Amino acid sequence: MEIKEKIQKLIKDNSICLFMKGTPNEPQCGFSMTVANILKHLNVNFKGINVLEDEKLRQGIKDYSDWPTIPQLYINENFIGGCDIIKEMFEKGELKKLLEQKKLI
Repeated sequence: MEIKEKIQKLIKDNSICLFMKGTPNEPQCGFSMTVANILKHLNVNFKGINVLEDEKLRQGIKDYSDWPTIPQLYINENFIGGCDIIKEMFEKGELKKLLEQKKLI
């Protein structure tokens, strides 16, 4: 399976998909930990994908989204953003509102 197809399948199969360094329970970078903790705080189920396990996946997700950094959050197949965007959306209440609209919380 090509890396792009693998990424598309992960995003399609998981309503909330976080491409991150490490896992939700053991993040390997502060930015990934921040986004995972925000999602945990909102009490949503999400799929954490550890990009450190696969270099092709790590580069592939950057190419797929045309976004240079990790973590990357997808909700219902839509790219939402990285750590700074998610943090700002959370602080303004926009992330919770989006998740409620999508009936994910």
